Amino acid sequence: MAQVQYIGTGRRKSSVARVRLVPGEGKVIVNNREIEDYIPFAALREVVKQPLVATETVGAYDILVNVKGGGYTGQAGAIRHGIARALLQADPEFRPALKSAGLLTRDARMKERKKYGLKGARRAPQFSKR
Repeated sequence: MAQVQYIGTGRRKSSVARVRLVPGEGKVIVNNREIEDYIPFAALREVVKQPLVATETVGAYDILVNVKGGGYTGQAGAIRHGIARALLQADPEFRPALKSAGLLTRDARMKERKKYGLKGARRAPQFSKR
């Protein structure tokens, strides 16, 4: 018999996370490693668990994540987004709780491109009067 699973894709900055929710005891596996080994910061691990806390499903699902691109913060945000979307697929009743917590919105903030004539996105060359 095929095991039931819920899939969600999360994105943040340049990170993309593919998340699978499988009924279980609450293990979080990121790129075949425990989350404690993959994300060294406790604050970011809390960010990842926000959708579960909002829907009161901590310990109800095993979370299997494949994430690439970006750094720790972007990846944690992408995982959070993916978990929220997968939970929505698992039970549409979670929508009000997730939406009020702001977990279903894709964070559109991106790095601004460097412009010609400047040293960075906005940083101009040093000005000298003489």
